Amino acid sequence: MSIFILLLYGCIILFIFCYSIIQLQLVWQYKRGKNLLKHKAFDSLPKVTIQLPLYNEQFVAKRLVEHFAKINYPKEQLEIQVLDDSTDCTRDILAKAITELQNNEIPIQHITRSNRTGFKAGALKHGLEMAKGEFIAIFDADFLPDPDFLIKTLPYFENEKVGVVQTKWQHLNEDNSLLTQLQSFGLDAHFTVEQVGRNQSGYFINFNGTAGVWRKRCIEDAGGWQSDTLTEDLDLSYRAQLKGWQFKYIESIGAPAELPVAMNALKGQQFRWTKGAAETAKKILPSVLKSPLPKSTKIHAFFHLMNSSIFVCILGCALLSIPLLIIKHSENAFDHWFKLAGIFSISFLILMIYYGASYFSNKKLSFKNLFNFFFKYIVFLSVSMGLCVHNSIAVIQAWLGIKTPFIRTPKFNLIGSSKEIRPTNYHSFKISIVQFLEIVLLIYAVIGLALGITFNEFGLFPFHLMLTFGLGYILTLSFIHGRKYSIK
Repeated sequence: MSIFILLLYGCIILFIFCYSIIQLQLVWQYKRGKNLLKHKAFDSLPKVTIQLPLYNEQFVAKRLVEHFAKINYPKEQLEIQVLDDSTDCTRDILAKAITELQNNEIPIQHITRSNRTGFKAGALKHGLEMAKGEFIAIFDADFLPDPDFLIKTLPYFENEKVGVVQTKWQHLNEDNSLLTQLQSFGLDAHFTVEQVGRNQSGYFINFNGTAGVWRKRCIEDAGGWQSDTLTEDLDLSYRAQLKGWQFKYIESIGAPAELPVAMNALKGQQFRWTKGAAETAKKILPSVLKSPLPKSTKIHAFFHLMNSSIFVCILGCALLSIPLLIIKHSENAFDHWFKLAGIFSISFLILMIYYGASYFSNKKLSFKNLFNFFFKYIVFLSVSMGLCVHNSIAVIQAWLGIKTPFIRTPKFNLIGSSKEIRPTNYHSFKISIVQFLEIVLLIYAVIGLALGITFNEFGLFPFHLMLTFGLGYILTLSFIHGRKYSIK
């Protein structure tokens, strides 16, 4: 039994180590390729359709359409589709606002459906059937891009093989709380190191669901929007690139949006992203591995599509940690195994380099910034570890083929450090089965801390300490925010 536990633990930390090596290579590619893409001359003014899919976004709906009415683009070459699947007062808010804009000759349409078939993917597909634009720009309800967004992005389609131009997410309310700062910390790494590193190396990247522009012909050639995964954006991205379409990621162009301020909203978003990524891996990865793509592209695609499995690995490490402590304390014959496993702790340092490359991409190297970075890095990893139960359930459901609906992430029209809470009919508070399991794992982690002290074995002590903090932080905010914010 001891050998089985050690072998299983070894496989888990080997996967984490390989994943961290891939991230380290992306750091090198990011530093090598940063700023290679430059703005090109704008040669033509093609017809563009802006799609704004939304569902029950009463707090940001009016702001959204009024913002896009000011987009800097010739009206005769523009159409704006508001793809409204709302079932609450949002639909009335939009109808009134859009009528006023239409009276001012803004080319905007209010497109509704009688049901949410296919959720966001279904709405985008429905709108695409009516779209007249050669290019399709897509924005979620909380995104407020610069009025010159189209003028800046469309020149990158000069190459007919380019199917997508994706831009960087920026944040309207990063300073709202520690929770939003941690989200910014993680997302910024994706939108700097990962996206630039993969794109400059010729590896597959993904359209991030919003703040990007598609060539309509690319969507159609790749098979269109499909709703059999919760991440229709990642799914279509891989199908398009397998068809030979090129993607361009432009770090220098940003689109601000609102970060979730409630823990339950964040967990819902994480569940959708994590489960959707696993569903896409199950659907697309076999085609990637069978394709004639270069081996390096396949390797990066494998870890890109399988990155949600990291949470299962963390949960596995947590569950195996106490048996490992007992084995190490009672069976000296396996001491060399534990020394070998210690080599893989370098993953922690490699990921620190990865996040550091992002954090210091636009900050000076100073004592204050170093302190802030180390604090955020430790807390971010701890909270990520704390999400292992919640996100592992999402991954396992995807592997088992269990389907769940697309749950939106509620937005509250919060900007900067504002903490104003708007009234809503969606208040809900109860302890879910997931929270119960998180409590159980929290107790388990505390037992691991106690055993480490009792056995005088401190190799896993930092892991148990970070897991305890992460789970405690998540549970505390889940209970507090469950009374304050909408979770529906």
